[in-house]
Amino acid sequence: MRPMVMLPEILIFAGGLAVLICGSFVPRARQWWTRLLAAVVLVGAVIAAAVASAGATTTAFDGAVVVDTATGVVRIAAGVGALAVLAIAGGEIAGSDRESETYALILFATAGTLVVAGAQDLLVLAPGFLLAGIPLYGLIGLRRDGASAEAAMKTYLLGALFGIVMLAGITLLYGVTAVTDYPELARRLPDAPAAVVAAGLLGVSAALLFKAGGVPAHFWVPDAAQGSHALVATFVTTVPKVGALVALYRLAQIVPDTVAWAAALAVLAVAGMVLATLAAYWQDDPRRLLGWSTVAQVGFLLVPVVVIGDSEFALPALLFYLVGYTVTNVGAFAVSAARPDLRTLGEYRGLAATSPMLAGSLVVALLGLVGTPPTAVFVGKLTVATAAWDGGWVWLAVALVIATVLSLFFYLRWLAPVFGRTVPGRSDDVPRAEPWAAATAVVAAAASLLLGVAAGPVWNLLAG
Repeated sequence: MRPMVMLPEILIFAGGLAVLICGSFVPRARQWWTRLLAAVVLVGAVIAAAVASAGATTTAFDGAVVVDTATGVVRIAAGVGALAVLAIAGGEIAGSDRESETYALILFATAGTLVVAGAQDLLVLAPGFLLAGIPLYGLIGLRRDGASAEAAMKTYLLGALFGIVMLAGITLLYGVTAVTDYPELARRLPDAPAAVVAAGLLGVSAALLFKAGGVPAHFWVPDAAQGSHALVATFVTTVPKVGALVALYRLAQIVPDTVAWAAALAVLAVAGMVLATLAAYWQDDPRRLLGWSTVAQVGFLLVPVVVIGDSEFALPALLFYLVGYTVTNVGAFAVSAARPDLRTLGEYRGLAATSPMLAGSLVVALLGLVGTPPTAVFVGKLTVATAAWDGGWVWLAVALVIATVLSLFFYLRWLAPVFGRTVPGRSDDVPRAEPWAAATAVVAAAASLLLGVAAGPVWNLLAG
């Protein structure tokens, strides 16, 4: 047993406890100290993750947790994503009566995300799922108004349902194999009854799709994006899905040939791309639009998981896409956090004239989510489509391209007003953008472009 292999997880969880305790004794006017503490913890965890990633693949707790390239990417992406959320929080909830509790919940959920990503045993995956999920209910309901209460209740009910479904799936898989660790499951599942195996895998997969925000467990995502604080919306649509999708990748490695798990996941991927894109067409609230965008992005991200056993490009494509999506999605939400007064797409009219830096960041973020060169998500989608084609899933690659083209139009509905003429009289009284969120948006946009331009070296690093 090598518990120090899990130093990033230990640091983040312990940091959450420290923030929670310290917040009880720090005056409200000085709660920013807890934000600083949380940021220091996350920076330390990211550094520890980077150091661990430089070494060989290793395990902890008798192989129940694995630390490999995928784990390292999740640790770094989740840590950076949580840091960006703290930056947005600097202007949104500073001095509020739930400030330190918010930071603690973010750290706890991030720690759970890392556990989910590294789990190589179903009995570790289950508590990781709970640790990553339960703090989200409190985060989403922090605004304490009707919209946030409805979103929190919907997330809680769906989380409880899919948590039970996951435990049922684990029970079935254990019942036919008498083991829960992935290597042994991979050896025993081919000889187990196919119907029971399929039901068990479906239960575990459905729970992970809930965590990722994918079809058919996606109904909470648009409500959470619209009804919660901008920092919470940024977090719940970014960090948890990074861990959940890597967990699905690990699950894909133990699926036997006796069940058509990959085909079922492919259908869900296409359903997510298409349904979320169609739903996003009718949205007028920018954060709700981004919520549906998140559901669609999960559909794209499921493609490399489907072909993980058929193409050598699948894993690096998945990891690159996850990193690119993290910075790009953070950039889009940061723009909405910088101007919380703009609650409809039409209200962004003239933003390019009044806030050119913010408008430029929004252009990069939205075109990045579409997959426009030279952004990081463009490289992610290109490599994902290549992996699907290389693995023989030609129809899935074609569906990805078609869905990408269709998604362009609902993003353009947001971009078109940005470059429209300013409403007469409005330019004289334009609210100042929230500086922390605006700076986060600019940095995230620059990171998306930088990752896209430097895709070659990053790809070589992820490919090993």
